[in-house]
Amino acid sequence: MYANKKHLFFDLDHTLWDFDKNAEETLNELFVTYKFVDFGIQSADIFIETYTRNNQRVWALYHNGKIDKTELRRARFADTFQELGLSPSLFPSSFETDYLRLCPHKTNLFPGVHDTLTYLKEKYILHLISNGFKDAAEIKVVKTDIKKYFSQIIISEDVGVHKPHPDIYNYSLTIAQASKEESVMIGDSIEADIRGAQAFGLDAIYFNPNGLEEPLDVKRSINALTELKQLF
Repeated sequence: MYANKKHLFFDLDHTLWDFDKNAEETLNELFVTYKFVDFGIQSADIFIETYTRNNQRVWALYHNGKIDKTELRRARFADTFQELGLSPSLFPSSFETDYLRLCPHKTNLFPGVHDTLTYLKEKYILHLISNGFKDAAEIKVVKTDIKKYFSQIIISEDVGVHKPHPDIYNYSLTIAQASKEESVMIGDSIEADIRGAQAFGLDAIYFNPNGLEEPLDVKRSINALTELKQLF
């Protein structure tokens, strides 16, 4: 199926960089620093669970161009406070700043990232396409030592559109000097990575580490990154 492929395009957050684990570490630290227990929030776990749900919701809106970067950063924490029964106005403005400063420096990757990328780089040209924020993404790839694997690192903020918009896929293939037929997109987001790529005419592989139920339009999936070594 992939015999003619030359270029592999990877998503970053939730695919290579373990966003949930890194965010959890950061939020646990800040929960203590900002004494959120004094606000009546019973535990860091409750705060993190509520935040994670809101963060996923606002990122989906951001992917589809319904909110901008500023609103995403405001809403994910303000809405979390509101859901926990607190006024959003009570949320410390410096918390967001500290979160953005600390979280990108966390280095938790999904199992097998370095081994798998080392293997694939010997046979293919690897690229990264991220909808994440530019400043954070650049820190993440350096701190985790994965920048060395990629010929191109494409950040949606630089392009002006986000996955699943076809323009970011067109831009990525153009600067990679790659054709649709010889390229594959690998990522965790059904909408942004899989449907976006497939609608553009690319093959796509869904990274599904949690074994979630898969829509019928997912043509190929993996539960672990190491499975790519068997596919390619």
